[in-house]
Amino acid sequence: MTSGDWTAPTLLETTGSYWQGCTIMAAVELDIFKRLDTEPDSAAGLAGRIGAEPRALGMLLRALAALGLLEQQTDNYRCSAAAKQFLLPGAAEYLGNIISHQHHLVESWARLDQAVTTGQPQRQCSGVSAEKWCESFLLGMQNLANLLAPQLVAQITLGTGRKMLDLGGGPGTWAIHFCRHNPDLRATIFDLPGSQKLAESAIADAAMTDRINFFAGDFNQSDLPETYDLIWMSHILHGEGETNCRALLAKAAAALSADGMLIIHEFILDDQGPGPVYPALFALNMLLGTDEGAAYTEGELREMLAAAGLMHSERLPLPPHNRSGVLLAGKTANFRHPVQEN
Repeated sequence: MTSGDWTAPTLLETTGSYWQGCTIMAAVELDIFKRLDTEPDSAAGLAGRIGAEPRALGMLLRALAALGLLEQQTDNYRCSAAAKQFLLPGAAEYLGNIISHQHHLVESWARLDQAVTTGQPQRQCSGVSAEKWCESFLLGMQNLANLLAPQLVAQITLGTGRKMLDLGGGPGTWAIHFCRHNPDLRATIFDLPGSQKLAESAIADAAMTDRINFFAGDFNQSDLPETYDLIWMSHILHGEGETNCRALLAKAAAALSADGMLIIHEFILDDQGPGPVYPALFALNMLLGTDEGAAYTEGELREMLAAAGLMHSERLPLPPHNRSGVLLAGKTANFRHPVQEN
């Protein structure tokens, strides 16, 4: 939005939009969509099944119906088509895990003023275990990657490359999609030990245990295990300060084969002007949750790549509605990536 787009109604709608978000988050946490998909029910009936207070649950169900996520027939509620598409576990476009992760972020966003005043992270979430936090984050990343990966991976040509490193790959979603699209590719997921169980489960579900392995370690502390033709770095630089980003890119460049390709997938700020809006807001999310994390401009990322010894980088076009961006880089001055059309 520009300055001229703001009116009193749009300003109030924007500042109050967290009401809608929290309504959906509560429904996901209470497993309401799954319960009503298997058995449409009244507020009183569902309250008995999930151990909720009937009057309060009735208010939540009515609000969800008003948002178009439930359908109401007399006293009974059932899932709408949108809820079936995005909010039922097992659906191809399921977003429940990332919504749970967003739910865990709400508490810290309410203290953004304190983060700005002190310059210190404010991330905490009362009433949820570290294990639950980690699981919703990792599976949330899986939700988002599954939406984008099929289209994005199809645009990337690997040439003769046969070995991939998914650096900070979490549950391994990107490695799985790259291997699906490139039958001769083998991949290593390098991430903290806490990601290993979910990653190995996803690899087994994809029937790729013979092509994808997990290497447990801290990429800021450990050496990278081998040399690779493709190094994929999706949404890890924004969690680091500039010094760590430079060190990590130098480490990745050293592990890249002579004709290999390093790819950065990030929320990228414009070189000129304050936007785009989502990367600018995401930078605040990093302020709330990390000591030095930030969103970086395209120019800053290109300069860090060059400092790491990657002589040429280019931006991969993504659909305008996509909130992230992709930079590809190689070690040779004549590196060029032939973009594939979807």
